Amino acid sequence: MPHTDGPVPTVADDRPVAPADEHARAWSPRAARSRFREGLTGPTAGVAAGHTQADLISVPADWAYDMLLFCRRGPRPCPVLDVTDAGSTTTVLAADADLRTDLPRYRVREHGEPVDEPTDVRAHRRGDPVSFLIGRSFTFEWALTAADVPVRHVEQVRNVPMYVTSRQCRPAGRLRGPMVVSMRPVPPKHLSAAIRKSSLLPAVHGGPVHRGAPSGLGVDDLGRPDFDDPVDLEPGDIPVFRACGVTPQAAVTASRPQFAPTHAPGQMFLGDARDEQFRVA
Repeated sequence: MPHTDGPVPTVADDRPVAPADEHARAWSPRAARSRFREGLTGPTAGVAAGHTQADLISVPADWAYDMLLFCRRGPRPCPVLDVTDAGSTTTVLAADADLRTDLPRYRVREHGEPVDEPTDVRAHRRGDPVSFLIGRSFTFEWALTAADVPVRHVEQVRNVPMYVTSRQCRPAGRLRGPMVVSMRPVPPKHLSAAIRKSSLLPAVHGGPVHRGAPSGLGVDDLGRPDFDDPVDLEPGDIPVFRACGVTPQAAVTASRPQFAPTHAPGQMFLGDARDEQFRVA
């Protein structure tokens, strides 16, 4: 499937940062946020291991109801963990956090087009935007690891690959767009455990929406993800796809609100809650 996100401003390659550092796994979320506020960047997979990560998307206040309805109508790709008051820069997910500064890197869109990837979005906020924190599939990776399920992108020190699918989400007001999925290859002997463990965490996308041939989702080439890094499959690995919280970003691209700061793909908000708090059983 061709890339649909448009040109992105060039930024420095920040791959060697936090996730490649084993010490980052032991950081507290607060310590990680402090480092990000000071300018540290990089994908957050494996950082502050065991703590919840979330996608961030902020929209103008007059788009907030449309976004809330879009998420309510698509809970698999858009499980909402928190919605801020208009103009607020804080979240119940971490009382001391500032949503404008405490992510490693942001992506800013204007009228659907990416215009900047700063480490601080204070200059890009207008009026009193409303921010949505969406459950992130990084959160259930602890459960996969505990069940001895390989997590290939972590093994390969890469960001999880994400693909825009041919499945359209249910529209909500002015918002419309395709579902985005993340993909984690799983050896056949671990498939049942991978499905079972992730399905117990519906607040962070839960179980797969598809497994096997990517053509079932309208994806042509696993080697060309629409967001982030391709991951090498080991012989026999089965591609397993889960709904992804980048879906609202695809809706923003399609629907073109006047501005929408989000997290940069793979560089998430780190909350204080433990991952297991979102397990239903």
